[in-house]
This record gives sequence, structure tokens and C-alpha cells, in this order.
Amino acid sequence: MAGHQDVRPDATVTPDVAIEAQGLSKSFGEVRALDDVDLTVPAGIVYGLLGPNGAGKTTLVKVLTTLIQADSGSARVAGHDVEEDAAILRSRIGLAGQYAAVDENLTGFENLEMVGRLYHMGKGPSKERATQLLERFDLAEAGGRPVKTYSGGMRRRLDLAAALVARPPVLFLDEPTTGLDPRSRIGLWETIEARVEAGSTVLLTTQYLDEADRLADRVAVIDHGRVIAEGTPEELKDRIGGECIEVSLADGEAGEDAVAALGPLADGQPPRVEGRTVSLNVRGRTGLVVEAVRRLDAAGVGIEDIAVRRPTLDDVFLTLTGRAAEEAEEEQAA
Repeated sequence: MAGHQDVRPDATVTPDVAIEAQGLSKSFGEVRALDDVDLTVPAGIVYGLLGPNGAGKTTLVKVLTTLIQADSGSARVAGHDVEEDAAILRSRIGLAGQYAAVDENLTGFENLEMVGRLYHMGKGPSKERATQLLERFDLAEAGGRPVKTYSGGMRRRLDLAAALVARPPVLFLDEPTTGLDPRSRIGLWETIEARVEAGSTVLLTTQYLDEADRLADRVAVIDHGRVIAEGTPEELKDRIGGECIEVSLADGEAGEDAVAALGPLADGQPPRVEGRTVSLNVRGRTGLVVEAVRRLDAAGVGIEDIAVRRPTLDDVFLTLTGRAAEEAEEEQAA
């Protein structure tokens, strides 16, 4: 990504709370997508929404960005009621979804200029802003080409640029890095961090827990339409307690034997096997690694390496929802 020169704060950011929701509920037929959701997002932070597909994340974003109305409850964003002040609110927020919402028959420049005109910025300022954002998102050379010639990563960057045209005080990013290569993901992370430094508030939904761990100041875990946990990433890790032992097996076929041997040491969830790696949450006490090695040796399970690490957001997700993030995604895709 190009440099982040555009870092002046917006003058109308809500002083203390950027997003506030109380008792939001929304059903689609028999499916209760949101179930009495309460949410408070302080101004000037990245707030992460974690949860499997179908948990209610995108529905919540659509309610907060005025795209759909809740069945019950209320919400305010940037000081405006999402229903009563919907028209005003739309000029105060930016939204980038899972799929780039750009016109592929227009050039990148024309897309951004059009957004500026829709925000009533005027012809000159719209052109100036389009040029500025194309440079910032490393799209200047491609700015005169039709978007249908862009790669997926380029379209996603253009979509995020479009969400920033009006310098919104509150920015909603719904899984913005899904499908991007690592370099593009890191570039978008840097852009998000620059927006927060500029004074914006970012609500980020993501399926990448490392992304939330890096970016989010606070995190809410949502499942089956309800917020089941909320706090800083470190607070959520502390809630599940203990540490995690990871064992690299010498024989990939010995997973079941390793699980049986290490099971009595696990705290809460049973040991998990992924390829040649077995991991288990444990409560901190001295001698656990020695005991794990002794149990594996007694079971005839050879190991290449063993290590202890702090819990991650993946562990939090598994503990709270009963399944790993990857499994949750696969269940929804099946």
C-alpha cells in the first residue's frame, strides 16, 4: 500500500460511543438471525465481531448500516438513530462488504469519483479525492482501466477506497480480507490502522482470528444470533484460563493414541488433532510438560517437539462455540 498521508481526524466523531445497540432482534422466517443483541462500541477503536457464518454478524452490520430494519430493539451510530435518522446516517458511515460493490464497467477512477458525487462532494473535490485514494491504495496505474480487468485483490482495495471517499467517522468492514493473498491482507490491515489513527471507529467482522488479534481493541463473539462473550482479546484469553500444550508427533498415524494418553491432562475440551500436531488446553501447574512426555512415552507415541503457549483467539472461539473457526466455516459451506 502507498503511504497513509490522509490521517486528519473527522470533526464529528461521537465523543464517547460510536455504536450502541440495545435489544436488537431480527428473524427471517423461522431463523432468528439476531436475538436480543446489546452492543457498545467506544469511539476511536477497532471493534471485532467474531463468529461462524450464519451467526448473525452480517445481519447485525446490515441493521447498523440501515440496509435492513430490526424487528425490535434500537441502535444509534455516530449519534444517529439507524431508523429515524437513516438518510443522515448514510452520509456518516462507510461500508465495505465481503464482495466488492464496484461497477466493473467503469474505471477505478470513475467508480471513486461517482461515490464522491453521490455524497454531494462536488465535481472538483470528487476528482481530487479519487486521485488521492487511487494513489494510497496502489491503484494509480490501474485507475484508468475498467474494473473488470482488475484482480480480486485490486477490486477489494478499490471497494475499501470507495468506503473511505467521504472520510466517514464510522467504518463497517464485513470480512474485507476474505480471499486476499497475504500481502494484500497486510496492506488492508495497515489501512485500517491508519483510519483509526485518524480518529475513525471501525467495526470489523472477520473469520480470521489472527486478524482480530492484531487489529481489534475489543472483540465480541456472536453465535446463533447472540453475543456470548465480549472484551479485549487478552481478557477473552484470560477467561478460558490456562495454557496450551502443543505436541508434534513423529508418526502422523499416532493421533488417537496421543489423544488417549494426554486426555487426563486436558482442561475442558479434549485434545485436538490436526495433521501431526496434538494440542490441549491445560491449567497451569509445574511439571505438565514432563508429565505429558512421560504419558506419551508410556503409550509408545514418539514425538518430535513439545511446547507450551498462551491461549489464542482460536482457543477462545473453540471454547465458547464448541468448534474451531475452520470447522464452523466448513459446516456452513456444506
